[in-house]
Amino acid sequence: MNSTRFDTTCIGNAIVDVFSKIEDEFLETENLVKNSMNLIDENRAIDLYAKMGSAIEVSGGSAGNTAAGVASLGGKSNYIGKVRNDQLGDIFAHDIQAAGVNFETQKSTAGPATARSFILITPDAHRTMNTYLGACVELGPDDIDEEAISQSAVTYMEGYLWDPEGGKAAFRKAAKIAHEAKQRVSLTLSDSFCVDRFRDEFADFIVDGVDILFANEDELKSLYQTDNFSSAISAIRDKVEIACITRGEKGSVILTQDSEVEIAADLSVDVIDTTGAGDLYAAGFLYGFTNGLSLAQSGAIASLAAGEVISHVGARPATSLKTLVSDKLNLK
Repeated sequence: MNSTRFDTTCIGNAIVDVFSKIEDEFLETENLVKNSMNLIDENRAIDLYAKMGSAIEVSGGSAGNTAAGVASLGGKSNYIGKVRNDQLGDIFAHDIQAAGVNFETQKSTAGPATARSFILITPDAHRTMNTYLGACVELGPDDIDEEAISQSAVTYMEGYLWDPEGGKAAFRKAAKIAHEAKQRVSLTLSDSFCVDRFRDEFADFIVDGVDILFANEDELKSLYQTDNFSSAISAIRDKVEIACITRGEKGSVILTQDSEVEIAADLSVDVIDTTGAGDLYAAGFLYGFTNGLSLAQSGAIASLAAGEVISHVGARPATSLKTLVSDKLNLK
């Protein structure tokens, strides 16, 4: 697989993450439900930003975090996402390129401002997200780089981008290009609310166009409308080549049609902020898989990467994942 130009091309919502530590009282005052993900308009975004305390601003978005994780592991990573030619758009482009990710999507010169997500972190390490999608929903089929997709071992897409029609068309175009080039397609379900909105469409796309699926336990149960985890994994097993299902402190399960690999979570990690855990899990697995490692080895890297990102504020690695893997894992 290393004859390809990129290990992964990640496609998703290009969002500048704004992290702020707050008290529970702030959520109550602003009528926000803890752990929720709220879509807001630009006026609400301006209002919340004015009321927040000090913050950390960094390029984000689910697939962007995955792309940065692959790069931190030493992988060859490419990203496709839409920003406006404004201050936050410049921040996004600088940060993701500084992380070692190839980013060449043309910036919008008109229309909505660059997207931003206010990630409010309470003392118990839980996060409440308020997202203004802005320019990122403008991404469409014309933004799909056919050459980059055809030269990527895996094209990875985030479920959050399924909402706008342009995003769906972009995904379908990318999947077609990847499969025609004999490459793989990967999807993360992103969030249970995405599954609830697009259950039938996701199910069809998974069967028709997805080789590697990422989901957490709740998302998978929602997809197949069951409360039973065993039933959910039985339902997905023959739909894709590989399914990676995360279960929080219970670790994760990596499935194929004829195998099941259980990956333990590192319970010694001091959890500070769970933002990006699933994104970095995907990064670790995809890095291992595209570099010829076994499912168990790829899962171990995935678990280590997720553990690193939840040990600090922010959805990107705070230390070199390549060094961490070298120090912590014996992959010979």
